[in-house]
Amino acid sequence: MKPSPLFAAVAAALLLSIAPVAHASPGPGVSWQAAAADADIDRHFAQARAEKKPLLLYWGAKWCPPCNQLKATLFNRADFIEQSKAFVAVGIDGDAPGAQKLGARFKVRGYPTLILFSPNGSEITRLPGEADAVQVMKVLQLGLSSGRPVKAVLADARAGRKLSANEWRLLGFYGWETDEQQLLPAAERAATLARLAKASEGADTETATRLWLKSVGALADGKTADAAQLPRLRAVLADAAQSHAQMDVLTNEAPELVKAFAPQPGAARNALVAEFDAALKRLNEDATLSRADRLNALQGRIDLARLDSAKDDPQPRGLPAALLAEAREQAGRANREITDGYERQAVVTEAAHLLGRAGLWKDSDELLKSALARSHSPYYLMSQLGGNARKQGKTEDALRWYEEAFDKSEGPATRLQWGSNYFGALVELAPQDTARIEKAASQLFAEAAKDPGAFYERSERSLKKVTGLLATWGRTPAQAAAVGRLKAQLDGVCGRLDAADAKARSACRALLT
Repeated sequence: MKPSPLFAAVAAALLLSIAPVAHASPGPGVSWQAAAADADIDRHFAQARAEKKPLLLYWGAKWCPPCNQLKATLFNRADFIEQSKAFVAVGIDGDAPGAQKLGARFKVRGYPTLILFSPNGSEITRLPGEADAVQVMKVLQLGLSSGRPVKAVLADARAGRKLSANEWRLLGFYGWETDEQQLLPAAERAATLARLAKASEGADTETATRLWLKSVGALADGKTADAAQLPRLRAVLADAAQSHAQMDVLTNEAPELVKAFAPQPGAARNALVAEFDAALKRLNEDATLSRADRLNALQGRIDLARLDSAKDDPQPRGLPAALLAEAREQAGRANREITDGYERQAVVTEAAHLLGRAGLWKDSDELLKSALARSHSPYYLMSQLGGNARKQGKTEDALRWYEEAFDKSEGPATRLQWGSNYFGALVELAPQDTARIEKAASQLFAEAAKDPGAFYERSERSLKKVTGLLATWGRTPAQAAAVGRLKAQLDGVCGRLDAADAKARSACRALLT
């Protein structure tokens, strides 16, 4: 398929096209268009066809740390805002009235998801939001010069047809983590990526390495990699340029990569961890990376240091004192120095998480509490405080923070998600508190009754969590009576749904069983 000259021209300008969604835009003049219903989307696609422009779809939420990271690094440049006039930029706020229904239409779940469409509405690719901003820009410029959908590129690759280096990069930097099985069933990902890595050798070395690393990281837990390939991993770790190019894979999948080549504790694992730690330390000190990416590298170091501890051990032993000192120092510095609200939401929450992973709970709690007043979504930090207390066995503190996070949360989808988290904590930590559990579930069902999108995507999963827990909780006579009342309430909600929305009615009825 040969692209139109106009599409090729605007595709080359894509790097300067991405702008933030309307509710969080830091700059004026961005032609970002919100979408909250099918009619909105259809109108935007009609505009794209009429103007012969590609369409960029952003799916995110105000509170989401990775979304805020995109706003702090990729979405906030003046040249992006200027060049965004060459594109139809559409933002779906996950808390807009029909957002979750649109999520089902586009098969998007995780925040953030970025999808590029051709002017005729074909999905070109899902962008790798976890990659370094510079990498994303380069890949888009190269990969989209042809305008070919990544699905067609993958089909050619699997059929053994020759691909250009740019097309291989399109596959290497595809947003596999947000694919939602559009290209591949999840169970086939590791093997397919391995075959693609092999086939791409000679066309683009960096992409072949990336595909191979991702294939190893995608192995099912307990499966091991080909030991003959270990020198290849060691070469990537030892080379500063290669490790920088593969930064996001190395930082996000460090434990998986080590366990794939060294599944058992011992000398071999220790040696590989030491090499990995050196590479991550180098990335952590790399000033060309964003602060969030550097902290991600530090997070990887902590995860490797606690690799021989139980997965959820709140007090891992044996972490080097120097590493703990670095965690404290870098978290504190980020809290002191960052003034941009988007960057704070991304970085401070990550810093608090890595402090907890290091067993530095007091530091994590103090960091989160000190950041509450400066966060545009403090309920996210409150939820983290609840999680911290839960892991430390502080039941009442955990429930208090989860309840406050639910009370302060904003937006229909977010409230159902935060409410289901609070409800789950109640059932786990205070199963005897029948009145409190019934009240929380009843409030969630009442809110779902007012939300047209409550039985789609994230909101539906939140309600499934609640009804699933109710099914296992209602054992005593008092609990069974409460479940009966809640079931009657939900039955009424289902009965009042729009008869034309068969999907919502079916999903609601399924919750009753």
